[in-house]
Amino acid sequence: MSLITPPTMKIDVRVKKQACLYTIIKVARDEDLGEQIGKEIYFDLVDHDKVRSFHIQKQMSFTQFKEEVAKAFGIPVQFQRYWLWAKRQNHTYRPNRALTALEEIRPVGELREVSNKLNNDELKLFLEVELCLDLRPLYPPGKTTREEILLFLKLYDPLKERIRYVGRLFVKRRSKPLEILAKLNELAGFSSDEEIELFEEIKFEPNVMCEHIDKNLSFRRSQLKDGDIICFQKSPRKQGNEQCRFPEVPSFLEYVHNRQVVRFRSLEKPKEDEFTLELSKLNNYDEVVECLARHLRLDDPSKVRLTSHNCYSQQPKPHPIRYRGVDRLTEMLSHYNQRSDILYYEVLDIPLLELQDLKTLQVNFNHADKDEVTICTVRSPKQSTLGDVLNAVKTEVELSRPDAELRLLEIFYHKIYKIFPLDEKIENINDKYRTLRAEEIPEEEENLDPHSRLIHVYHFMKDTTQNQAQIQNFGEPFLLVIHEHETLTEVKARIQKKLLVPHEKFSEWKFAFVSLGRPHYLQDTDIVASCFQRKDVYGAWEQYLGLEHTDNAANQVIDSYREQNGVADLLVKEQLKITF
Repeated sequence: MSLITPPTMKIDVRVKKQACLYTIIKVARDEDLGEQIGKEIYFDLVDHDKVRSFHIQKQMSFTQFKEEVAKAFGIPVQFQRYWLWAKRQNHTYRPNRALTALEEIRPVGELREVSNKLNNDELKLFLEVELCLDLRPLYPPGKTTREEILLFLKLYDPLKERIRYVGRLFVKRRSKPLEILAKLNELAGFSSDEEIELFEEIKFEPNVMCEHIDKNLSFRRSQLKDGDIICFQKSPRKQGNEQCRFPEVPSFLEYVHNRQVVRFRSLEKPKEDEFTLELSKLNNYDEVVECLARHLRLDDPSKVRLTSHNCYSQQPKPHPIRYRGVDRLTEMLSHYNQRSDILYYEVLDIPLLELQDLKTLQVNFNHADKDEVTICTVRSPKQSTLGDVLNAVKTEVELSRPDAELRLLEIFYHKIYKIFPLDEKIENINDKYRTLRAEEIPEEEENLDPHSRLIHVYHFMKDTTQNQAQIQNFGEPFLLVIHEHETLTEVKARIQKKLLVPHEKFSEWKFAFVSLGRPHYLQDTDIVASCFQRKDVYGAWEQYLGLEHTDNAANQVIDSYREQNGVADLLVKEQLKITF
């Protein structure tokens, strides 16, 4: 039995075979270093992804490759000299040594394997070209001994806060930096006697290391070698009275390495970038909020509160950053193993430290004699009680009678889950996912006789879309006093009066005793109190008097949506995600 290879597979195999016959050679030149350093990069010498690449057959001799370069750059073969790059232990990447005459007659594929054992796809080279005064190329100087080393030079201007590439030099290992000062001044365009300071750029990850070079020590004693970088500048003592943020090379490189542009967004508009600020990754909490306050023209930075970004949800994190709760900007921008450049801010009316000692609760006050809800935002010390919260609510709302007492309920999914005791501490109260409702305690509840009881009353309807009908609660739940021998007819009359429901609509309502989600429908002559005798239930919300009727509020939404969009009921319900 023979297997037939699909045409596409044959093409893929052929492409892979051809790819194996070629290699990529990336050639960096002085022009690349001059274009990139101080603009696109600041550390090391070049970004190899942005230099000229050549797609060359592995069997081509390096001499033939030099002819390709001559065509591309206009540099005759005899004026070209190439250096191999090497990755050092400190993770920098520098020209390491020049190619030998023997190596230049070998196939380029062999050079690639010699130069880079970690990445066999590419060969990275530095093309050294010497120019005379009229910019014509010269024969490269001889480098026949290890006594000479190739150094690369960067010039830093503290006033302009700019660093740039100015060239390279061969120096004798035993010579001293003093001997090349005049040449460095010439490259920089300074006077020959300008006093300058020299620094060696050693590494930049994970931290910057840039050390001062003693001009009186030999290059050998300073441990300089091929591919090392010398950064130089005018002596800070010669800068005069002009103030510089970064007077020396090391401080400037530290600044560049740690600078971070942060996108700030108002917490009220979490999808919109409002402005950006350039900060340092090393900025502490105070420095970040002070910089933000200056931008916002706030007198008091302590009234700024920050929230970090969740890189996975692309939303603000649920909890804001506490006052001085992080040490550095990097921590503010970190989310597990992800790094963000977004921070959210809000301007408070009191200092954050003071606010953190307070608990802020949002309480909905339901008026006793009118269909109106007042939303109260209450701030109290965390050791305060809910009695203190209700006293604060009293000062913000209109009561039906001066001596009215209030209670606080926890509402969740249209059920009353808790009636809070007045002495409960507010510190652990959660109003983020559950509603806190304050209301007046009716006078009849204040003097409740032993034979009466307080029950929960909830609105509900049946969800007929399920295989087995389920109860769905909606609307505002409430508490009601029922008396020992009170019939459903009497209870219904009080409920209709409380809810102000017109008779024609109220007559369509059904009433049921609901226990653990199962309704037991009541007749007008049934004694309601007799249904609420069991105590072995999880919570009071698990047995209640249920009012079965349609959700008029939801119907009003549907009618409005249908009028505006002209769509059918079922489609409206699907789009609004309302289940009936």
